[in-house]
Amino acid sequence: MVTAVLLARAETGGGTGTLSGCHASPRSSWTLNRRGRSPARVTRRLRHPRARGAVTWPSGPRGVGRVTGFLAAASPVAGAPDRHPRRGETVLDVHTPERRATTDAVDTTALPHARGPVSSAVLEVLADDRAAGDLPHPSSSGLDPYGDDLQLALYLCYELHYRGFPGVDPELEWDPDLLALRRALEQVFVAALQRDVEGGDDVEAAVDALLVEPVEGTGPSWKLAEDGELWQLREYVVQRSIYHLKEADPQAWVIPRLDGQAKASLVTVEHDEFGAGHADRVHARIFADMMDELGLDSTYHAYLDVAPALTLATVNVMSLFGLHRRWRGASVGQFALVEVTSSPGSARLVKAMQRLGLPVAAQAFYEEHIEADAVHEQLVRRGLLADLTAREPSLAADIVFGIQASSFLEDRLADHLVRSWDAGSSSLLRAAV
Repeated sequence: MVTAVLLARAETGGGTGTLSGCHASPRSSWTLNRRGRSPARVTRRLRHPRARGAVTWPSGPRGVGRVTGFLAAASPVAGAPDRHPRRGETVLDVHTPERRATTDAVDTTALPHARGPVSSAVLEVLADDRAAGDLPHPSSSGLDPYGDDLQLALYLCYELHYRGFPGVDPELEWDPDLLALRRALEQVFVAALQRDVEGGDDVEAAVDALLVEPVEGTGPSWKLAEDGELWQLREYVVQRSIYHLKEADPQAWVIPRLDGQAKASLVTVEHDEFGAGHADRVHARIFADMMDELGLDSTYHAYLDVAPALTLATVNVMSLFGLHRRWRGASVGQFALVEVTSSPGSARLVKAMQRLGLPVAAQAFYEEHIEADAVHEQLVRRGLLADLTAREPSLAADIVFGIQASSFLEDRLADHLVRSWDAGSSSLLRAAV
């Protein structure tokens, strides 16, 4: 019923833009830290207790050791004020050192391992072991734009705008020194992407290219469908969990930056991604349920520490485009890429799960995306892209850039996964499944 309504909206809600020819379905280094220590795990004092319970991640078939993780849930803040200050009332500046000095430390936990000097510095700020004003100012010539150090540092900065990290001061979200560092890292990242993609401003041609499905593909979903092993499928899900446990959140930033049919169409798709009013149908929740069925840890960020830069970059580019109004066109392009291309890949992943004899409950996430994203493709092409390019034709080049940049990063990750599996090795930084 929902699908029928969405398709009806796609048929009648299209603007008068230039896109046409819609298809009925889409194509089927470690360094020492400032105290001379190895940047192993940086720990911090928590303000709120966390309940811990051991969770064992099952071993893979190639002798991978068993890894133990921890489930954690932050307690609510007790006694937090629920009103604005009264006129004349003395209010403590939340950005002063005194603000943090009043915070009680009650427990310790771990942030991800640092992967270089920049991510180490950011982790120390999050752990309250370094003042944000003491952050480095990295030279663009000395940073790998796609490397682990830059990508982890960016991810940590972006996460402050999402759920954050338990125990980390939420005021750091708008810390000017962290924002300045993030901006410097973004400039390096964007410059590399602009160098590495073709560019152009033909939105319709860029979308049509996404609809060309090879007869015999070589990507991860193809491999998993044909002869992938269970440990490879589980590892694929671990890689994708970095995004899918907050699926559609990065794209939501662009909603207030759109208008008219473009806004209405994007919100219609997002409404579906967020469960259409039903918590158990939120796509991030369905993905977590799938992880549980596969014996994986569905805790948010459970696998952040083992996700390579290639994976982090695919998520970071969504946050970068979403958080900057200047890149709203690129955000829409990235969104279009996901909605246009995910249906056939999802079908192959369902095939892989069926071939491996996995329960129906484990298949629900990708089953959902076969039909839903076929409808979403129509909404994106006829409503979102057509209307936005008609309203703001100057955004066409940015839309194409968003499509190409995200495709470039996804292709790099896909190549890494297949090469690793063909060599019989894990695609993660450390084998965890």
